[in-house]
Amino acid sequence: MKNIRDFVSELLSETGDAPDQLLQHLCKIQNHYSHIPEEALQLLAERLQTPPAEIVAVVYFYSFLHMHTRGDFDIRFSDNITDRMLGNIPLLNSLCKKLGVEPGVPRADGRVTVALTSCTGICDQGPALLVNGMVISRLDEERIHKMVGLIEAGIPIANWPKSFFVVEDNIQRHDKLLSHGIINGSAIDAMVVKGSDAILESLDHSGLRGRGGAGFKTATKWRICRDAPAEEHYVVCNADEGEPGTFKDRILLNGYANCVFEGMTVCAGIIGAQKGFLYLRGEYLYLREALEKILQERRDAHWLGENILGEKGFDFDIEIHMGAGAYICGEESALIESLEGKRGIPRNRPPFPVTSGYMNKPTVVNNVETFVAAARIADFGAEWFRSSGTEQSTGTKLLSVSGDCERPGIYEYPYGVTIRQVLEDCGAKDTQAVQISGAAGSTIPPQEFYRQIAFEDVPTGGSFMIFNQKRDLLEMVENFSRFFAHESCGFCTPCRVGGTLMKNLVNKVMVGHATSYDISEMENIGLVMQKTAHCGLGSTAPNPVLDTLKKFPGIYSRRLLNRSYEPAFDINAELEVSRHMTGRDDEEAHVRYEK
Repeated sequence: MKNIRDFVSELLSETGDAPDQLLQHLCKIQNHYSHIPEEALQLLAERLQTPPAEIVAVVYFYSFLHMHTRGDFDIRFSDNITDRMLGNIPLLNSLCKKLGVEPGVPRADGRVTVALTSCTGICDQGPALLVNGMVISRLDEERIHKMVGLIEAGIPIANWPKSFFVVEDNIQRHDKLLSHGIINGSAIDAMVVKGSDAILESLDHSGLRGRGGAGFKTATKWRICRDAPAEEHYVVCNADEGEPGTFKDRILLNGYANCVFEGMTVCAGIIGAQKGFLYLRGEYLYLREALEKILQERRDAHWLGENILGEKGFDFDIEIHMGAGAYICGEESALIESLEGKRGIPRNRPPFPVTSGYMNKPTVVNNVETFVAAARIADFGAEWFRSSGTEQSTGTKLLSVSGDCERPGIYEYPYGVTIRQVLEDCGAKDTQAVQISGAAGSTIPPQEFYRQIAFEDVPTGGSFMIFNQKRDLLEMVENFSRFFAHESCGFCTPCRVGGTLMKNLVNKVMVGHATSYDISEMENIGLVMQKTAHCGLGSTAPNPVLDTLKKFPGIYSRRLLNRSYEPAFDINAELEVSRHMTGRDDEEAHVRYEK
């Protein structure tokens, strides 16, 4: 292994010593040494002219960065509710027992750490885990047994069986976006021929809205950014799909990356950007090598770089920036903070990124699916696109379907499809509930399966998790509340404190110690979070609790104690020492609760 000083010097010589590169440097150091050594931290502080305390704060903010070594094999089991349903915890316990480690604690010999992590975007092929950033899907006891042998023998993961690392696209239904009719470069060529104003007008007429869930009109966003006065404009593709149950971007980046980059380049031509970023979630590190290869191929074909397609002054290139395990960076302003090498804390808005984004310059931030749709529209036209969908929700939507169904995977539907239709197509039976748009979305009961996937009815970023009648929905709520407490960026009190209080109350219900008073407190805390959290992610964090309290009250009521209140602090237990010391155990030495 390289000397730390030599490694850091070589790293900085490759990518420069601008402070906005801090997170990228830290990711590479983490991958090489399995932690951030103190010497590396000090060297970065000197070269980037950044206080060491600020770098430490960045390290502790991101789940995939550590100040202490994780060993030669850093293993993280995906812990979304769908992984739980498929048996990830028994498999984790089996691996830990065979390796002789405690979950989350590095083994004494420095060889291995086994822990849990948030959803890794492999919900259709779980249970799954990451080992040194590489995905192993479809886990079972046989694979666990083989992994133990490889780890104990010290075999580098590059020499592990290739079959371990197969991740299928698993596309179950194609429509406009997933058809293969586009020719690389054709959308850019259309813009060069027709002009950027014509393509922007086509996007406007198509009715394309952002596919991340909020649904802001794409042409309006691009127009505002284009018209914002500045010497530099930027294009950012948000590929940080951290919402539990979502994995559509994985498929688009794996099989349709050219179309993603084409859409970004069209955007650059419209807004006058020369620089673009693909912000790739840390869980998708295994996709980076192939993506870098495609970018280079596009440069060689003159679809990226200077004078694209011979058009003088049309200069644009794309750089991949890695995330490091932070759900909050899916929020666009937090993502921009992360791009600048900082903690991903959401900014106050206004100003919005379209006028003051990356480096305070006008910036378009759209997700992967939106850029694919934009490229298709530039190539095939507005009428082709809006011929599908509804009046307010034109085009199609990709759904990441997982959970209790026969055929999980990616389904592309015209907007307006009913929830019932999706359930029938994927082979779901005896469905109790569907969680749409991830943990922060909506819990849909059977009496609402007639509803439509559309901005005017049930909007979604793409997650579609199915639970049959055998499932305990409170386990879903517990999983989501734990996720939100863990993933809070910590900036605002409603999310930081409210999320933890909500998680604790859900746990209290789970173990049978909650009362009607606790249910009332959950509702109050949820309302405070919705109204006062700093960003949209914090305000949607209580959704699974509030939704199930309203639509599935029985999952709570059957676990409640009969008395009206039980304190979180057990004073009777604490008085046991005093009773023992005084020799008293009479009725007056105990606290009595009224029924």
